Amino acid sequence: MTAVGAAAPRHRAAVTAAARVDELRALEAEAVHIIREVVAELERPVLLFSAGKDSIVLLRLAEKAFRPSPLPFPVLHVDTGHNFPEVIEFRDRRLAEDGHRLIVASVQESIDRGRVTESGGPGTSRNRLQTRTLLDALEEHRFDAAFGGARRDEERARAKERVLSFRDEFGQWDPRSQRPEPWSLYNGRIRRGEQVRVFPLSNWTELDIWRYIELENLALPSIYFAHERQVFERDGILLGLSEYTLPTEDELVQRLRVRYRTVGDLTITGAVRSAAGDVAGVIEEIAAATVSERGETRADDRTSVAAMEDRKREGYF
Repeated sequence: MTAVGAAAPRHRAAVTAAARVDELRALEAEAVHIIREVVAELERPVLLFSAGKDSIVLLRLAEKAFRPSPLPFPVLHVDTGHNFPEVIEFRDRRLAEDGHRLIVASVQESIDRGRVTESGGPGTSRNRLQTRTLLDALEEHRFDAAFGGARRDEERARAKERVLSFRDEFGQWDPRSQRPEPWSLYNGRIRRGEQVRVFPLSNWTELDIWRYIELENLALPSIYFAHERQVFERDGILLGLSEYTLPTEDELVQRLRVRYRTVGDLTITGAVRSAAGDVAGVIEEIAAATVSERGETRADDRTSVAAMEDRKREGYF
């Protein structure tokens, strides 16, 4: 009787694990279908890659969509110049391993050319300046579609996005002028000068991303896992000490064990206290989390309730 009772929980756990794998493979199939459809309909797509967890998953899905052939499009990183060194090192290594073509669009070059103006002072970042740099890169290379790793569960403005998000000839987004997508049917036709942002991960959650990383055994930048770092608190966010993020006199620097839930410009991306040293530990933490990753760690989303939507209307990712 005891043996039977002990076997029942193991059986239920195995069934649950199998169901999760099936759900992930269904999400994978949907994303691969979207990527192939866009490549078939548009002329010059590009994949936006930050070396964050979502873009790493997106890159793997794109590779699966066309294997054994190489990717039929390049990879674009909009580089603020204020990056985590671990992330840039991972970016270069990951793309070189599979021979992907990398295009780097530099915010610093946009500043030097007078395309954007950088403001100074504590709490300022180059994050908003990325929009102009991205739009210039899309125009320069004549890209008409850009794959991005945004998910609807991240933030309320992103929840409004369709899978195919159409932008006008100025790269701007109007949420009221988007096309319906009934039964997962996508209309990718555009007029000359228009662009499409494509979000194959729209229906994924943060937990789905991490479970897929575990399933596929994907490598990640080390800062996604618990490590010791000098941080200071600003507006409820733990910012890492760096040459670009310096504390004011009343901000105390501490050495804490932290990890990052999302990767972006280090001037506005916060860490979270954590003991999760591997993917399984992170999954356990995410499953218990009550605050979204951007809500907990991104200072740029706290400037106003509509901060992300304002940036998206201007042409942001």
